[in-house]
Amino acid sequence: MTIPSQPPFPKVIFFDAVGTLFGVKGSVGEVYSSLAHSYGVEAGADVLNHAFFQSFRKAPPMTFPGVDITTIPHREFEWWKAIAIETFDQAGVIESFTDFDQFFDKLYALFATAEPWEVYPDTLSALHHWKSQDVDLGILSNFDSRIHRVVEVLNLSDFFSSITISTEAGAAKPDFKIFEIALKKHDCLPQAAWHVGDSYKEDYEGAKAAGLRAIWLKRQALLP
Repeated sequence: MTIPSQPPFPKVIFFDAVGTLFGVKGSVGEVYSSLAHSYGVEAGADVLNHAFFQSFRKAPPMTFPGVDITTIPHREFEWWKAIAIETFDQAGVIESFTDFDQFFDKLYALFATAEPWEVYPDTLSALHHWKSQDVDLGILSNFDSRIHRVVEVLNLSDFFSSITISTEAGAAKPDFKIFEIALKKHDCLPQAAWHVGDSYKEDYEGAKAAGLRAIWLKRQALLP
């Protein structure tokens, strides 16, 4: 993860999470396929991976503006469950589950653990570098509230003084509102902040439009 380091340094650097700091081991399809196998359902990892990303890209933004904050975890759960149902339906195996609800409960809980994730090799060196420069670091992600637990179990939480996610902000990248909310947590003007992420549209274009210095981390080879 090569990030320009010439002075003047920013007041804060925001990092996207999944696909930037860490990612799924192997592929989403492999995780789905392996767990489905333990429930007696056979589906190829490549087929599931393709179906998952088709379903994921068609899904509406994971934002719940104006809702009671206590309902957010349930809404997140249902958002992901709809994608999982469509994924296995596209793969032609949805009817093979005797209890899909039980399966999805297990699948959802799995992604709140360290098991399916891997921290990219360049992540720690970059985070250590910027912490040593006394630059504030934050996570700015379109992921859900499980991110708080995932960052902790991956031993990354000590690096970050803020976590801003779309479901809690009521807006998702590239919407400027989520950047605005993250900046307020650091009492920081846009021009004094950087944002690093792997999505050209959500991270680079979104941050640039919001007035931050945008850095696109090109990890396309890791995507299907």
